[in-house]
Amino acid sequence: MIRIKALASLVDKDSKLIDIGTDHALLPIYLYENKITKNVTGSDISSNALEFAKVNLEKHKLSDKIKLIVSDGFDNLDDEYDTTVISGMGTDTIKKILDRENLPKKLIISSHKNVDKLRLFMNKKGYKITKEIIIKDNNIYYDIIKYEKGKEILSNYDILVGKSNDSEYKLYVLDKYKKIYAKSKNNKYLEYINIIERKQD
Repeated sequence: MIRIKALASLVDKDSKLIDIGTDHALLPIYLYENKITKNVTGSDISSNALEFAKVNLEKHKLSDKIKLIVSDGFDNLDDEYDTTVISGMGTDTIKKILDRENLPKKLIISSHKNVDKLRLFMNKKGYKITKEIIIKDNNIYYDIIKYEKGKEILSNYDILVGKSNDSEYKLYVLDKYKKIYAKSKNNKYLEYINIIERKQD
């Protein structure tokens, strides 16, 4: 639930929101029940994938309040949404979903790997980071980023570590690259280490 609350904390009140890859529909339910927004829809790639979501909506008596849509990314979405949440996927999958025109103004994204590539991709798509938060759940770090349409210049440090200013997460990323460099001896990772170490708190 800590991840759901963190995602919800980045949602503007009364947003028209679609949660892509909603899984058990935990986020839409939380947003509705906590009066953050009642205009919320969940989608997933197949009707089978939405079975748990349907059960949860029935349990919370929200079956007639929250719409569920079978859709591969944005493919079957007819309505327009001002905010999209994509969470719990890898960056390559997220990039495929977002590789299109006319995306919503606001995107809340949590990728579980290659977040540096995601930051670079979103920057090239014309989105700026408006807030980035790090949470630690079961000893795993989760990076959650809110993007809005707009331009910004990201430093190499911003791309590698992000804009959360979480010192513990910075040390985690630094340690990760040190371990990769120790195995690979690839100078690219040595440069990453130098970039992070040069950045003063």
